Amino acid sequence: MKVKINKLNLVGSWNWNLGDNNNCTICMNPYECPCPGCKIPGDDCPPIEGNCGHIFHLHCIYKWLESGNDKCPLDRNPWVEKVGSVINNRNNNNNINQNENDI
Repeated sequence: MKVKINKLNLVGSWNWNLGDNNNCTICMNPYECPCPGCKIPGDDCPPIEGNCGHIFHLHCIYKWLESGNDKCPLDRNPWVEKVGSVINNRNNNNNINQNENDI
């Protein structure tokens, strides 16, 4: 028996690999969604981590700091950005891992 596939729709998804920390505690949006100042999610609005271990959207924490605050909004310790803290480690979860030519 031969089967001919006329059309194939592949679906993929991604999320930031942050463990149990799923939402920015400043804007309350998930990290996969943009902060309120951005229109589209992705690398232009990444999560950023402080030395204290708290993670926020890049633009959310910068807006917080520009408004005269110099402390982490959660623990009130001085905000110091962790070296290399812009998190570019995304966890790719492809729902279909087959190549169209493999079918």
